[in-house]
Amino acid sequence: MKVEVKHRKNKLGIIGWIGGGRFGAERYAYALHRLTGLGILAYFLLHIFVTGSRIGGQQSWQNAVANFETPIFKFGEFLVFLAFAYHALNGLRLIITELGFMLGKAQRPVFPYVTSVHRQRPLFIGVMIVAAIIIIFGGADFYFI
Repeated sequence: MKVEVKHRKNKLGIIGWIGGGRFGAERYAYALHRLTGLGILAYFLLHIFVTGSRIGGQQSWQNAVANFETPIFKFGEFLVFLAFAYHALNGLRLIITELGFMLGKAQRPVFPYVTSVHRQRPLFIGVMIVAAIIIIFGGADFYFI
């Protein structure tokens, strides 16, 4: 007996993953969390490469570091800082939520339904405000101090 599997075409592609239409702020936070995670991973791999150049001696190390002292890489370091600040704070929010602290007490499903989003949204907004403050002060440290 052969089972037929219907495959649906992905008509939106990557745009459907990033700009999902009627999604709320949590969906965009999820997409940004994934992107910042990939960015941090890319930085980690580049960091291993540069640090590994120490094996070649002091001259090799100085050449590798000199390649990354351009303004473009300085801006890239700032983007890594942005990604880390957002990813770390949003990760803490997700841990708190996943442990059930923001779900509230169980209740009967009576109309009008109260979803857990209404309980989690203030935490989300608070975490984004703290991330913005850290990013502003970190940006000042990167460019003005």
